[in-house]
Amino acid sequence: MTTQEEIRTRYEHLKEFCQLTWDDGAMIRLENAFEFASQVLGDHRFSHGEVILGHSLEVASVIAMEIGLEPDSVITGLLHNVRYAGLKEKATHEEIAGKFGEHIFSILDGMAKINAMGTDTIDLHSENYRKLMLALAGDVRVILIKIADRLQVMRNLDWYRDERQEKLVSETLHLYAPLAHRLGLYNINSEMLDLSLKFQKPDDYNYVVTRLKETEKERANFVAEFVKPIEKKLAKRGLQFSMKARTKSISSIHNKMKKKNVSFDEVMDLFAIRIILDSEPEDEKTDCWMAYSIVTEEYQTNPNRLRDWITIPKSNGYESLHTTVMGPNNKWVEIQIRTRRMDEIAEKGLAAHWKYKGGRVSNIDSWLTGIRDVLENPGLNVVDFIDHFRTDVYSDEIFVFTPKGDLRKLPQGATLLDFAYEIHSKLGDTCVGGLVNGKKVTLKYKLKNGDHISIDTSNNQKPKMDWLDFLVTSKAKNKVRTSLNEERNIQAAHGREILLRKFKNWKLEFNDDAIRKALKHFNFKLAQDFYFDVASDKIDPLEVKALFVDKEEEEGARKTVEELMPQSQTKSLDYGGGDDFLVIDNNLDNVNYKLAQCCNPVFGDRIFGFVTIKHGIKIHRDKCPNALQMKERYPYRVIKAKWKDHSNKGSFLTTLHVSGTDEVGIIGEISHIISKDVGTHMRSINIESEKGNFEGKLQLFVHSVEHLDFLIQRLQKIKGVTSVFRGEK
Repeated sequence: MTTQEEIRTRYEHLKEFCQLTWDDGAMIRLENAFEFASQVLGDHRFSHGEVILGHSLEVASVIAMEIGLEPDSVITGLLHNVRYAGLKEKATHEEIAGKFGEHIFSILDGMAKINAMGTDTIDLHSENYRKLMLALAGDVRVILIKIADRLQVMRNLDWYRDERQEKLVSETLHLYAPLAHRLGLYNINSEMLDLSLKFQKPDDYNYVVTRLKETEKERANFVAEFVKPIEKKLAKRGLQFSMKARTKSISSIHNKMKKKNVSFDEVMDLFAIRIILDSEPEDEKTDCWMAYSIVTEEYQTNPNRLRDWITIPKSNGYESLHTTVMGPNNKWVEIQIRTRRMDEIAEKGLAAHWKYKGGRVSNIDSWLTGIRDVLENPGLNVVDFIDHFRTDVYSDEIFVFTPKGDLRKLPQGATLLDFAYEIHSKLGDTCVGGLVNGKKVTLKYKLKNGDHISIDTSNNQKPKMDWLDFLVTSKAKNKVRTSLNEERNIQAAHGREILLRKFKNWKLEFNDDAIRKALKHFNFKLAQDFYFDVASDKIDPLEVKALFVDKEEEEGARKTVEELMPQSQTKSLDYGGGDDFLVIDNNLDNVNYKLAQCCNPVFGDRIFGFVTIKHGIKIHRDKCPNALQMKERYPYRVIKAKWKDHSNKGSFLTTLHVSGTDEVGIIGEISHIISKDVGTHMRSINIESEKGNFEGKLQLFVHSVEHLDFLIQRLQKIKGVTSVFRGEK
């Protein structure tokens, strides 16, 4: 158990270390941070039993002593749990920003975002998780502090329950260890891998540890014996150099044993001996190859194990000569030969460049190179570097979660519909919206990093042309275009079938010449587009017919109607014993024709019928304002019509416009005449008066045009009425 005394001792140790390089102002801030953390955290423990303040102090120590970051990062490490959810009284935004600055709170907020990130499928999408973590962090120090935090957790893994241990190890292997490696934190990376192996395969781990201890003295003696003749010859050639041995990590040795299926004793490069030359830049290659020749003169080399990264350096800038030779007692040993400059670059751990296609280097290169400079050069101004990269490193990418927790990568600006198509084309085609973080959103919702998404679908939904206006991914756009083209092709095929049947009925030949003539007339380049417009009712088949037959005398009403309407809708129509006129019953019993609202014909008006595409036959007055246009544009849809002559009285809606001088009682007199007139019923009356004059609009029902004319004459005789005329509506 961690006691307050132990915590104070650890803190004093941290202070002593920091005092070596920090100024007085930074030390005062460190003291304030420790006191504030002590006040907020007190003796509180995590759910697994560890004292929170002790954990925070250890994380701060890792940041300072093992990563070597500046005061702000160490202070943030001390404070990173003051907003822990399990605390009764958490530190507020205002308190943290007021005491330590807004930038400190910003780092803590970035850590909170990462802590909230689900990692259930991290083993399947580890690279995307690492990118999402970098995107959420905002400030690069967030990543480094999280790595320090995870190292402390792995060192104290025994505190946690078994199922929690498994999750922590999985996150470490797939997320934190690779990030540590890419950031040049090779020692931390190795320790994380070793601690993960210790948990996952304790027997294998303990076996390697035991064998390393057993062979430690033997290795030391071997190195001493091996280097003695090499040192002598190098000195004789006048080379300035140093030599050191490095034993590989436990996990690295274990991996080699498993990968190559060999025993511990058979691992060829259990450790490496490094020769570091102090050479002038112009002599580097020559000196390295001279050292190589000295080693291979003394010891037998394995030619298959030579690696020349001096002539052609690795893409990450690594330069070195590697070879494996047979040393004393017939033991293989790896030799690394490099100059001081090369070793400095190698020790900084320059990460392999992440490149876009075409060889362009992404922003992450600068990010990694810059952060590594911060790690290796304490004197570098970290604030300038941090500010430069405060914006999202992956500004062109976002990472979101499926309902099952899978992570998907999409371009910045991608919408919910892009995500649906990313999952499956059918899901995109039928998408009608969805839930993002539990809230309803539309197809156009722009996704954000870390969003949890589920898609709602409908079998009635189909891709629409306007989707292309807001979709971002090429995949989604191509799927929509494909679906639209398939639908258009189906419609076009239907249009062709319509024309084929019509031409057969018309006893006309449906051939290439006919199609070319139609395309030219309607100004189409492709027959598919022409057929599509026929199926979409944009082109009337009778318009096509008119291109191939001489203009006939006006056809009878029956022939025109049967040409244009389904047989089921024409059976009850009355042609009065002949085929020339459609007979309109003034009781309007037939449901297949209706009086047009644009002109409200009344029994007795001269009328005609117009066969619409979807709404049956509309009956219009000859004087309808739309009559001329219909007869000119669609003559083949116009049919003769007449009223049925019988004594039964119908009721027809019509409109009258009345105007005159606004005399007292004139409106009442107008209403009186209408109401007293037998068979006339008022539907509505609207009167407007201005400057002693009035204008009125009356809607009423009459029996016939004669009845209407009689009513108009009666109204015209009222004193003060100057005008009465029939309106179109």
